[in-house]
Amino acid sequence: MELELRLKQIFEGFVSTKSRITFLTGAGISAESNIPTFRGPEGFWKVGSKNYHPQEMATYRMFQQRPEEVWTWYLYRMGICKRAIPNSGHLALVDFEQMLGDQFTLITQNVDNLHLVAGNSSERTWQIHGNIFFMRCLSECKSRIYPLPLEIEGKNKGDQLTEQDRGLLKCPDCSGSVRPHVLWFDEAYDEAYYGFYSCLKAAHETGLLVVVGTSGVTNLPNQIVRQVFQNSKPIIDINIEQSPFSISALKSGGLFINEKSTNGLKKLLETLRKLI
Repeated sequence: MELELRLKQIFEGFVSTKSRITFLTGAGISAESNIPTFRGPEGFWKVGSKNYHPQEMATYRMFQQRPEEVWTWYLYRMGICKRAIPNSGHLALVDFEQMLGDQFTLITQNVDNLHLVAGNSSERTWQIHGNIFFMRCLSECKSRIYPLPLEIEGKNKGDQLTEQDRGLLKCPDCSGSVRPHVLWFDEAYDEAYYGFYSCLKAAHETGLLVVVGTSGVTNLPNQIVRQVFQNSKPIIDINIEQSPFSISALKSGGLFINEKSTNGLKKLLETLRKLI
C-alpha cells in the first residue's frame, strides 16, 4: 500500500508538469526472456585451447586479430536473441510509449533488439550499445548501419563461418569488410552510432527517470542517472539487487523497487493508467 501511494505521488507530479519520462533498461529486463547476461558463463568463447572472456572478445583489438572468431561469437549470441520473445516488461514499455507519445524516451543498453520487436519505435528508442542484428562498414565508407542479411543464421558453439557467410558479410556500398554494430569495450560512445549527446539531452530534459534491470557499470548510463539526480528530478530504480542507482533513486526522492523488471513495470503502468 505504501508503494502504491508513493508511486501515485511521483506520477502525479510527472503528469501535472507534462514533462519527459525516460526509461533506462539493462540486462535484467532481457534475462526474463531467457537471454543470458553478457558477463555470465554463456559469454565465454573457446578459441583453440583457450577460453576468452566477453571483455576480451568484445573488443576492436580482438576483431583485428581474429575477425572470424569474433563474428562467429556474435552470430552465436544473435541466434540466442533471435529465439527470445519479448516479455511483459518489454510490452509494458510499448504501452508507456503509446500513452505518452513524445513525452516518452527509451534508452537501452541491450543489443538484443527485443524492445523494437515488442513494438517500441526506433525514433524514441536509443540503443546505446548497438544492435546485434545489424552491421556496418569496417572502414566507414559511409556512416550507415545495415541489417544482417536474412540468409545468415545463428551459430552453435564449435561452428565456423561458411563461405556463404563470408560472402554475405560485406559492405553493401564498398564490398569491404563489415563489423557487428555494437560498442566494444575498447571504444567510446559517439553521437552518430550510439546517440551519446541525444541521450544526455534527454536526461537533462527528463522529469522522471525509471531505471530497469541495470547496475550501472558503464559510462553513459552513469552520466544519465547523474544528470537527472543533479537536476533534482525523481528516479525510480527497479532491480532484483541493490546498486549505486538504488541509492541515487532514494536520495532523489524516488523509489527503489526490489523486484523483477516485469513486476515493477506492471505496477508503474497500472499507476499511470489510473491518472491519465
